Amino acid sequence: MDVVAVIDFETTGLSPAQGDRATEIAAVILENGKVVDRYQSLMNAGVGIPSFIEELTGISNAMIRQAPTATVVMREVSDFVSDIPLVAHNASFDCKFWDAEVARINLTRRQEFACSLLLSRRLLPLAPSHKLGALVEYANLPLAGRAHRALADAEMAASLLTHLADELRSRYGIRQVTHELLRKIQGIPKAKVEQVLAKHQQSQ
Repeated sequence: MDVVAVIDFETTGLSPAQGDRATEIAAVILENGKVVDRYQSLMNAGVGIPSFIEELTGISNAMIRQAPTATVVMREVSDFVSDIPLVAHNASFDCKFWDAEVARINLTRRQEFACSLLLSRRLLPLAPSHKLGALVEYANLPLAGRAHRALADAEMAASLLTHLADELRSRYGIRQVTHELLRKIQGIPKAKVEQVLAKHQQSQ
């Protein structure tokens, strides 16, 4: 599989457009199905964390006050990821926050996101739920730590992505799993997945 960077944000809410900000980010570099490098940091964006978010994530206002600024962290993680293609579970959420946070430091994202949530809906249709924790349990993957902390979630999303790539190889005979192919699959209507992958396999 292509080298990818799997990222996860923890945030104060659901929408940067409503003033929500990131409180933590993690990125893991996945190469040949193995995590070869990791970045994780809390970040202080100068906004308070609502109590229900603190309960969900365990990230408190006191922890954030001690953290480096969002500017410092986003510069570091942008350098860490560089131009490596990105992956996230429910990428539409992480993509919004990535774009909003890097825009504040006058950077723009240069690469596309693949989404392990959309991929799992197409490649693991029998899973009882497509939330990350449920998929990890369904596929019998290792738990990486507390859910709703960025590094644990990024590690589990990386495990899930490796599992999905294995499914593509074993079930569909796809030899080369590329980021471009993952992006193509996530946009296919579920009913057409078999047909498109059969065609792709023949063209290899």
